[in-house]
Amino acid sequence: MSKCYLCPHKCGADRPSSRGICGADTLRVALAAPHYFEEPCLSGQNGAGTVFFSGCPLSCVFCQNHELSQDNRGKVITVGRLAEIFSELQEKGCHNIDLVSPTPYVKEIKEALGIAKLHIPVVYNSSGYERVKTLQSLEDHVDIYLPDFKYVTKETAEKYSGYPDYPAVAAEALSEMLRQQPERVYENGIMKKGVIVRHLVLPSNRAESIAVLDFLHKNFDIKKFTLSLLAQYTPMYKAAGYKEINRTLTKFEYNSVAAHAEKLGFECYYQQISSADEKYTPVFDFSGV
Repeated sequence: MSKCYLCPHKCGADRPSSRGICGADTLRVALAAPHYFEEPCLSGQNGAGTVFFSGCPLSCVFCQNHELSQDNRGKVITVGRLAEIFSELQEKGCHNIDLVSPTPYVKEIKEALGIAKLHIPVVYNSSGYERVKTLQSLEDHVDIYLPDFKYVTKETAEKYSGYPDYPAVAAEALSEMLRQQPERVYENGIMKKGVIVRHLVLPSNRAESIAVLDFLHKNFDIKKFTLSLLAQYTPMYKAAGYKEINRTLTKFEYNSVAAHAEKLGFECYYQQISSADEKYTPVFDFSGV
């Protein structure tokens, strides 16, 4: 039993006997499988080797993975089993090990990576709400960082994700990620090292998205990372309680943000509006776990 200070909350939960603010207690995984709907340089032809962990430091009202992030759905496994899962995904031909919402389990992940004999990249796929000290401990373990950058205003961050410090925390985290991986490296179109920053455009929040892009352009060297501008928003979980986001995006909303990204010179992945469909949300049935 040890106190947990992995995420920005630094709540000191005595895991595994009690849960932290993130909801995590012991190592839980809900799905481990090849995934073909990540960015093209991650999914390739064989898929990204996604491992979906339970728990999350944020409380996003629109979370599409809320069964995991908020309800802590997942199968309890050992570190040894996690190492086996990594190896099994590699044997299936996956282009990488894609760790989805891994923050509460950084210690176990590093131990499992030490056991598994991997020759494919490790992707740290997170909300962007990360503690720099924790990221520093991952420097020799993570090849690709895939953070969200959700908001730039405190009010919006608090309203939809519960924590007004998200913009400041995410900015510090991104700085550390870029320090560790300042160059994008590809092999046959598949990313081997680098940083991809995701931003999900929310309905009725076009101005927020444009402000996020302006912030990234002003405060970071945009030639060091790829932007992934997501149109896949689908109202789920508690979104019905927020009238302005209880719908999908309009083409105008997304295209206007995309045009701004292009104007600022981002190297960017763009999504089709048709990606806003629940069918793209994985079924968390413990497959591969």
